[in-house]
Amino acid sequence: MNTIAEITSALGANADSFCRAYLPNGRRSGRYWTVGDVTGAAGKSLAIRLTGCADRPPGKWTDYATAEHGDLLDLIGHLTSATTVPEALDEARRFLRWPRCGKQPAGLPAARKRARPKSRDQASEDACGTRTSARKRAQRLWSLGRPIAGTPVEAYLASRGITRFGPALRYHPAVRYREAATGELMAAPAMLAKITDRSGEITGVSRTWLDIERGTVADMTDPKRVMGELLGSGVRFDDPASPILAVGEGIETVLSIGSVLPKLAVTACLSATHLGLFDVPEAVREIWILKDVDKAGARAARTLRERLEGRDIVIREIEPVLGDFNDDLTAWGPDALRARLRHDFGERVDQLAA
Repeated sequence: MNTIAEITSALGANADSFCRAYLPNGRRSGRYWTVGDVTGAAGKSLAIRLTGCADRPPGKWTDYATAEHGDLLDLIGHLTSATTVPEALDEARRFLRWPRCGKQPAGLPAARKRARPKSRDQASEDACGTRTSARKRAQRLWSLGRPIAGTPVEAYLASRGITRFGPALRYHPAVRYREAATGELMAAPAMLAKITDRSGEITGVSRTWLDIERGTVADMTDPKRVMGELLGSGVRFDDPASPILAVGEGIETVLSIGSVLPKLAVTACLSATHLGLFDVPEAVREIWILKDVDKAGARAARTLRERLEGRDIVIREIEPVLGDFNDDLTAWGPDALRARLRHDFGERVDQLAA
């Protein structure tokens, strides 16, 4: 019997054939196949890697409108009648022309049957339903969380030097996830973070699974995942009417700055891509872009700056000394980080720190 890892790898090796068979509304764009979403609707939000390199195997995909991501086996569950992991595996074997048990036949596999293309109206209706359902699932998960005081979430953040928390965070003792290697459903303690849009509506939830014994992020594939919609939204630790806002990628990054400047409004966008696409509130008159020290961070800052052209807003970019601001905070402590910010921003830092 082929393992899930073997089947997933084989699907990725034949990603181009898979996309042409199951996602006829999409199109090839360089090394990617782009399509609207997991339902196969026309569009460009979801990108599937067709060729691999280093630690980025082919077949991995990301929906940049919702922050969902996965592999081609995950897509089979959205695109076919398969509702369980065994059913999805059987569909994958049919596509690969592999027997239900045994070895792969020689030669390149081809699709045994093509998915029936959906009409534009049906695809649009399905996409709307998928996103609405994802948002509702996220809202339900959030409702099941509890305040972090005295929980492993508070202990984890404190171990990172973070002292500023807030109602945007909750704890859940057993959030489910699928084990990448086996496909088995598991559950582990997790930090929940509420993702909201400009109106304050919950559009999604970020889940960070924790290793309670070590007091760290869990040692698993993708320990930080988003459920629901992220485009334009973020995890907010702020007053919506605040004229000064700091935005960055990770929760730990923005809370590191928020811990040394407790009066500064901060928002985590959860990825470099969504930092660049963040919907900045109209009340903001000055924005601090907390960019990580890498190409993705620089690209995100540039994208956000370009999107804000024409608005009456002061834009400042702040870069940490190490990889991100939590690295700076844990390496040198709050006083050193505050002093560095004071050097850049002067007396305003003392006002925000008071």
